[in-house]
Amino acid sequence: MLLHIDMDAFYASIEQRDQPSLRGRPVVVGGSAKRGVVAAASYEARRFGIHSAMSGKRAAELCPDAVFVKSRLDHYATVGRQVREIFLRFTPMVQPLSLDEAFLDVSGTLRLFGSASAIGREIKALIRTELELTASVGIAPLKFVAKIASDLDKPDGFTEVGQKEIISFLDPLPVSRLWGVGRVGNQKLAALQLKTIGDIRRYDRTVMNEKFGNWGEHLWKLANGIDPRKVIPDRNAKQISHERTFQEDMVDRDAMRSVISHLCEQVTRRLRRNDRFSRSVTVKYRCGDFRTYAQSRSFADPTQSTDSVYRLAMVLLKELVAKHPQPVRLLGVSVGNLTEQETRQLDLFDSEEGGDPQKAVDEVVDQLTDQIGSNSVYRATSHSWINRDGKTDH
Repeated sequence: MLLHIDMDAFYASIEQRDQPSLRGRPVVVGGSAKRGVVAAASYEARRFGIHSAMSGKRAAELCPDAVFVKSRLDHYATVGRQVREIFLRFTPMVQPLSLDEAFLDVSGTLRLFGSASAIGREIKALIRTELELTASVGIAPLKFVAKIASDLDKPDGFTEVGQKEIISFLDPLPVSRLWGVGRVGNQKLAALQLKTIGDIRRYDRTVMNEKFGNWGEHLWKLANGIDPRKVIPDRNAKQISHERTFQEDMVDRDAMRSVISHLCEQVTRRLRRNDRFSRSVTVKYRCGDFRTYAQSRSFADPTQSTDSVYRLAMVLLKELVAKHPQPVRLLGVSVGNLTEQETRQLDLFDSEEGGDPQKAVDEVVDQLTDQIGSNSVYRATSHSWINRDGKTDH
């Protein structure tokens, strides 16, 4: 059985916990009433329509009484590690998706701790008593169903879906609940009168494939309760990936370059954190018509260098743009064929002195990221994406 655990309004809840005077008030983390971008919003602020990636100015217009507080990413990362430590008390099979959410596979520890439901309730209780925070829990046999379940009754939610209940649980839900269906996808599906997950389940599989390619096949499988993906901790993963779906289809090449740079930073930090090396890179590229393409290339030697992954990913992106010159709605980067050992063919003129300057840069960036938080130190090529104003990604 799988659990998806999602911390409720994580950044804002930490600020309300640490500053009792903020409890019950509309708290906005990041930005200000005049500039910047919202990083997170408390549930009190969300009632006014405030959400992450919104401009601070717009948030202030929606809620003049909103309290803006400065982001403390290093502190949030510390609390995130405390949350993960609670997860690991119940199973080593923890796949973090971000600081504030993760999948857990508790199948191997049920004899120790009882049912999946009992484990989920105990984890919620420990997060509340030890960290003074709340989490929402979804339990199901499939990953995407567990994730949907955790989102249904937030905050402080708890939803369990059994194997025999999957179809009846999914059928009435809107298509937007499925992974990969954003605003544009919702519109495309609505044009075919596909408004609920049940509508997709009953739709002709061949036609879905013809109209939307791999994306359509993916949605049809999910709607029919088909999701073979396992919970895989980073240390056991065969590949590590990050991707972003854009609210509006992207045509600007410099913007694509910035997104690829940011994604490369994300995957290589995870490589180094788990002492893994990659033998290959894949760039995923979904066009506005929902056709999805990918290009892969191998390294001469396994690497965990951000610069090496970025350079090869950019080559792949250029190839994809040349082959499919259309607006893009999703970009992804994955590193694969992972190994725990670095092997490198020495050149006749290699010197053992001085070391690898790129490795030194990565080490410094990782240290600073641990100290002051993610997105505080990054490549210049990532700047326009990280500091975008008024744009969201999924």
